[in-house]
Amino acid sequence: MATIFRPCEISQSFLLCYHPPGSPADQLSIIRRYVAGFHTPPQEGHERVNIIVCVKQIPDPETPAASFKVDEAAKKVIPAQGIAPVVNPYDPQATEAALRLRDAAGGGKITVISLGPETARDAIKHALAMGADEGILLSDPGFDGIDNFQTAVALTKAIQKVGEFDLILMGRASADWDMGVVPTGVAQMLGIPLVSVAKAIEASGDGLKVERVLDDGFQTVETPLPAVISISNEFGEPRYPQLRQIMLAAKKTVQIWSAADLGLAAGELGAANRWLPLEALYVPKVESNVEIIEGDSPAEKAANLAQKLRAAKLV
Repeated sequence: MATIFRPCEISQSFLLCYHPPGSPADQLSIIRRYVAGFHTPPQEGHERVNIIVCVKQIPDPETPAASFKVDEAAKKVIPAQGIAPVVNPYDPQATEAALRLRDAAGGGKITVISLGPETARDAIKHALAMGADEGILLSDPGFDGIDNFQTAVALTKAIQKVGEFDLILMGRASADWDMGVVPTGVAQMLGIPLVSVAKAIEASGDGLKVERVLDDGFQTVETPLPAVISISNEFGEPRYPQLRQIMLAAKKTVQIWSAADLGLAAGELGAANRWLPLEALYVPKVESNVEIIEGDSPAEKAANLAQKLRAAKLV
């Protein structure tokens, strides 16, 4: 069953709704005025739709368990030798969603932002090869060891620095920490609606109609723009860049912004200023005991197994 909701910030983990007084029309007017400081309506001659896509580079989730190491003292994952980091698997879907919306609008601009070390440039280049227009890398020693909440602050500052935008797209979560809080944090700090875990998006008047993934089905909501939408893997297979697109993307310049460029102070950066302190990081030890049930026949083995289970008070 599909349900249409009034504009609000809808999250899988949080319900952050702002309901001003008055009729629905008055509420929508107030919300639009509230976010006016972050969104400038497109003027004649400007791009038809401006989309910002946030992507992340992570350790390869397919890294063999034997190669996955953690420095427990430093509380850091040790990069596996010979295994390059990859684009977060949920992020190409976000880029694909941006490309489809731009195509449907008949034009526009897609800006890709990533926070990370110099190697994170590859995640941006992948999105550029898919068809995005510009890339920005947020890189600074102060970003080392920050948590997802600090990441949301930095991305928000970068988005504000970019300026005009209609929509912000992200993957539903990053496959390394799998918390999914960054879209919520960015939307809250920008004061705009959030729709999470989207599997389909289409234009609807001045806003968007979004189909969300729920534990027990799907839900259809409508949101005004600007908004933040996190894209789920159910969105569909993203396009694969062709060799020519990869070569063209390699020639594109990726801007690099430091913490100072974003107006972030030292007290907002580094592991020491995490919003969520990291107490420990380790690979859990898995121990298992195996006992072979003996018997001369299947019936005898079954009887011996039943006795074992009864003795352990499991049956």
